[in-house]
Amino acid sequence: MKKSFAVFLKRNLAFANLAVVTNLEYRLNYFVDALVQPILTTGIEILLWIAVFKGAHTDMIAGFSRESYLSYALWSAFFARIATSWMYEFRMIEEISSGTINSLIVRPMSFYEYYLSQLMGYKIVTTIISLLVPIAGAYIFNLPAILTRLPLATLLCFYYLILVHTISFIISTMAFHFTKISSITVAKNLFFWILMGELFPLDLLPEPFKTTIISLPFASGVFVPVGYITGRVGIETVYTGFISVTVGLIVLNLLGAYLWKKGIDSYVGTGA
Repeated sequence: MKKSFAVFLKRNLAFANLAVVTNLEYRLNYFVDALVQPILTTGIEILLWIAVFKGAHTDMIAGFSRESYLSYALWSAFFARIATSWMYEFRMIEEISSGTINSLIVRPMSFYEYYLSQLMGYKIVTTIISLLVPIAGAYIFNLPAILTRLPLATLLCFYYLILVHTISFIISTMAFHFTKISSITVAKNLFFWILMGELFPLDLLPEPFKTTIISLPFASGVFVPVGYITGRVGIETVYTGFISVTVGLIVLNLLGAYLWKKGIDSYVGTGA
């Protein structure tokens, strides 16, 4: 048992290291991805909230100050980058649709874990650098942020990332049956953009939509961790987020296992 776990751990650490080495190999691309893009995204979102407050001629919206919303925009851009996996989702789809998956399914590993480990390795190495942006922004502009809450908030976001990967895995299984499915990824990303709370804080929604959407696992990608750091939500909401994501993982992994088996059966029967 211990030997099997050690082999499993060593294998997945190798996959994660592969993603790290691959991304660090192209230094300019890594620099743009880890620093330039987060700075541009954060700047745009902050300017939008400044414009909203200026147009509204008020210092408070829904009980929160302008500085609170600027802090939310600052941290939401950071967590939203962690909670996305469209790049690896496209790779998974391409592996299946092109037939190169043949070289993976014959190896002693699963397609799911192969890409999950790479995704985690890639996210960790970019998150470490990208984290400098919101911390520096909060310090320079004196924006409210409870940095002691950052570790738990980040842990929740990475836990949610496993759910996102599972959804990507489910979407990729459609490539066994359809030629082009990349548009589904685009539609999914737009859907998540709203449900995660990246576009705006979810507590601005009217009831009963607010309570319902915040209780969904998708809110754990941006709104819950960002709300926890900026003081919009308490620890109870974070715990609820972990429970919600766990339930989602159980349901979606069962669905993913079923769709993978059906897809592999179809693939083996018809060829690449």
